[in-house]
Amino acid sequence: MRIIIAGAGLVGGELTRQLVDNKHDVVVIEGNKETCDKLYAETGAVVINGNAVHIDILNEAEVGKADVVVGATGSDADNLAYALLAKSLGVPRVVVRMRNPAYESAYRLAGVGTVLRVTDILVSQMIMEVERPEVRKVTTIGRGKADIFMISIPQGARIAGKTVKDICAASDFPKECIFIASYNQDTKKVLLPHGDHIVNEGEELFLISTAGDITDVVNVLTATR
Repeated sequence: MRIIIAGAGLVGGELTRQLVDNKHDVVVIEGNKETCDKLYAETGAVVINGNAVHIDILNEAEVGKADVVVGATGSDADNLAYALLAKSLGVPRVVVRMRNPAYESAYRLAGVGTVLRVTDILVSQMIMEVERPEVRKVTTIGRGKADIFMISIPQGARIAGKTVKDICAASDFPKECIFIASYNQDTKKVLLPHGDHIVNEGEELFLISTAGDITDVVNVLTATR
């Protein structure tokens, strides 16, 4: 996946490191030359020293070829301008972090798909939003020790047609993950998925898992044939 990140501060920098580790094609736009040099030395990512709201810089980064762009600068005004320019260049998905809630409506009008509040943002959540849009975090419980999240089962999923009991018994399914609810888009019904519940394509499953196990859970439930 090709990802363009505006801003290489604490959030943007750590996001870059994790995405590079996950083998994505990452380009970063950052105004501070020293920060650019440091991030390049640490990650090997393409780092452009410039302003992400200047169209010539975006063209240099080939933003129009991006699968997703991330606005992680310290300014909502800059993130908003970046999002607008990216959408005008045909970028399909935009993720931003928001400092001031007053900007949320403007972000939505600009076509931003995911707005993460600075008060509850975690790099791991942004990674999930970038890599796995079919997964949605609902809330955090146990003082951050576990998350409730929703996964939409894709067409052609390997686990489609299997029971919850069989899925949980698989060696690659984390043992600390628990199914808590199922929503059927066709019947509009919410069910409590017991062991003999059969999981179907298009079904939305709600689960509780430790933060460290979420990626493994998602990999199992969304793998296709």
